[in-house]
Amino acid sequence: MRTIETESAEVHQGNEKQPAPVLSKPSSPWLWIGLAFVVIVLAVVIYSGIHQRAASESALGSSTERAALPTVNVVQPTSEALSQEVVLPGNTQPFNDTPIYARTNGYLKHWYVDIGAHVKQGQLLAEIETPEIDQQLDQARADLKNAQANEQLAQTTAARWQNLLKTNSVSKQETDQAVSNLSAQQASVDSSAANVHRLEQLQSFEKVTAPFAGVITARNTDIGALINAGAGSAPQELFHMAAVNTLRVYVAVPEVDTDAAQTGAKATLTLDEFPGEIFPGTIVRNSDSIDAASRTLNVEVDVDNTQGRIKTGAYAMVHLKRAPTTHTSAQSQALTIPSNTLLFRSEGLRVGVVRDGRAELVPVTIGRDFGATVEVVAGLQPTDRVIVNPSDSLTSGTPVEVGAAKTGASR
Repeated sequence: MRTIETESAEVHQGNEKQPAPVLSKPSSPWLWIGLAFVVIVLAVVIYSGIHQRAASESALGSSTERAALPTVNVVQPTSEALSQEVVLPGNTQPFNDTPIYARTNGYLKHWYVDIGAHVKQGQLLAEIETPEIDQQLDQARADLKNAQANEQLAQTTAARWQNLLKTNSVSKQETDQAVSNLSAQQASVDSSAANVHRLEQLQSFEKVTAPFAGVITARNTDIGALINAGAGSAPQELFHMAAVNTLRVYVAVPEVDTDAAQTGAKATLTLDEFPGEIFPGTIVRNSDSIDAASRTLNVEVDVDNTQGRIKTGAYAMVHLKRAPTTHTSAQSQALTIPSNTLLFRSEGLRVGVVRDGRAELVPVTIGRDFGATVEVVAGLQPTDRVIVNPSDSLTSGTPVEVGAAKTGASR
């Protein structure tokens, strides 16, 4: 008879041989939603990266194009009335200006004038002590007296022999010798006299005098200084003096303004140290030739300076009157542009202007040159935008970008 334990064991063994099947759980919908969200996020990130890179490449291309486009600064010409006066710079110079040297060797004994002294022509400036010249002069005078004594003896002898020849007391040969000796003694006297005059001239150079009326501008010697007249070495300048009663002012007049530099015409001077004052002058001469390098005419204006107010070497502005012409009467306005807008090309003078976003090289004709600015008489309009400091490689048709702009040019 089976027991309960035996049945239980069999049942247990049966269970081990035939395990129960495992049932799978159904998938959750939140998992699919999460996966879809991750996919969408990745797609958005990828699209955003691609779009940003494309935008960066486009911006880089645009910035590269803008960087390749040259930026220029422009200025508009200034319109102003044509002046009938030409104003040019000049330097005042003395009418005469010379160094004074010694003409004899020695030692400076005394000087009588110093810098700033106004002297007259022939006035004594200094004295030089020349003991060698004095001794040579004494010897030359003694030699002259000896020659004169020999001449008198030869003259007496020649006259005596000529009288004896009349009575045939002496021969003709002896008489000719006596007459020839007289001629030689006379030549010796002339030579000695010339030597005396030479040494007297050298001795006169002991006194240094002014060659003309003027002012002493430099003194380069002192008492006891050795004076060398230049024998075998460079001479030493004792004084420097200038004639300042009349001053010369040399002006470089541009070729286009030479009509204002007629000889004999009046001119005026203005100086910064005398504000509001005008000094009259006269055009006395010109070089009558245009300098090929500067295209200017060298003109001399003489100014009276009797009162001595104007100093030599002073910077002055010279005002010349422009002669009226048909051109100036027909055109009452002129255009002025800065000098740094000009381009000097082989085909002529050019300026760069900006038109429709491109640079154009325009030929121009200039009138007066004011230094920082120039006057343009042809080639520009008041509305033109002129390029400042244009590049030498600038060509017509080049696209440009306009930077800073100015309304006018200051002179």
